[in-house]
Amino acid sequence: MDTRTSEQLAERARDALWRDDFASQGLGITFLASGPGHARLAMTVQRHMLNGFGICHGGMLATFCDTALAFASNSYNEKALAVSFAIDFITPARLDEALVAEAREVSRTRRTGVYDVTVTNPAGTLVAVLRGRVQRLPDQPVATD
Repeated sequence: MDTRTSEQLAERARDALWRDDFASQGLGITFLASGPGHARLAMTVQRHMLNGFGICHGGMLATFCDTALAFASNSYNEKALAVSFAIDFITPARLDEALVAEAREVSRTRRTGVYDVTVTNPAGTLVAVLRGRVQRLPDQPVATD
């Protein structure tokens, strides 16, 4: 498959997945870039995302990373479901910070995939890192014609 075709397929899969992803939409997540095996997303920390210490709740950061993982791993228009991930919180994210999550494919086989996700703040400081593993369902397309 040529690069143009794989990019178009990734866009179709992204759009189909996004259409019903109400959790990510509700967090105000937006796309910066996506393509085969990668996704770059943005999210601004809002008041309802803060924990009792006044910093972004770890669950919100995990959801942000999981969304990037989902879009990177489903970019081949074959369903991929997260089966595990480990996240490390490096630096607190604060109210109104515009965060960027970037997911990159590490390994992809017929049945599994491994992806690394980094989250950075506007200063470029690392906020969180996540490594996720997905189970691929190769005969089940995300976007159908």
